[in-house]
Amino acid sequence: MNTRLLALAALTAALSMSAACGSQGGGSPAAPVAANETATDMTSETPSAEASESATASASPSVSGSPVGAGCSSLPASGKGSPAELAKVPVGTALSDIPSLSTLARVVKKAGLAETLNSAQDITVFAPTNDAFSKIPKSQLDQLMSNRKSLRGLLAYHVVKGRKAPADMHGQLSSLEGRKLTVSGSDSSLKVNDAAVTCGNIATSNATIYQVDKVLMPR
Repeated sequence: MNTRLLALAALTAALSMSAACGSQGGGSPAAPVAANETATDMTSETPSAEASESATASASPSVSGSPVGAGCSSLPASGKGSPAELAKVPVGTALSDIPSLSTLARVVKKAGLAETLNSAQDITVFAPTNDAFSKIPKSQLDQLMSNRKSLRGLLAYHVVKGRKAPADMHGQLSSLEGRKLTVSGSDSSLKVNDAAVTCGNIATSNATIYQVDKVLMPR
């Protein structure tokens, strides 16, 4: 139990740092949790519904421009899951509203991090699509899903501080997991490590989403 609490505390602390830093990008990776750090109660680490609603109400999109990439054609033109509606909701909720990210939404829920993502401000999430998860052997995915600590570490590797526009997508970015992501290309040909961005620059009320065609593995 303590291991799980420490893992959640680490990611929650990193996301809290991103909120404190506002819209600043880059920066140093989150410091790892010390081995003897005392875990607090689960209730104190998970944002309350009231706090999440407050963050949603006060946040507003700070990224200009439209989604880019061939995969953006799968987004509804209007209604739930459309760019206009996604811009009104926090990222944890937005993942559930985008059909091509339904597997990721379940993974985030399994890790207990939906509300943590919803309460963060000014982050960028590299979101593996359903097809990306289907490339992982079922036995490996099942093993990952059963290990909450590993699952949270993997998800933290898909998040960076700051809302990244396509023009910011170059060089190396520090993930909240602590290791680097390498981004290259431009506009509709962006890559993150060896994964292609299928649809990027999707604005939510507190984050920017880039859908990728592979699950990013820390290296």
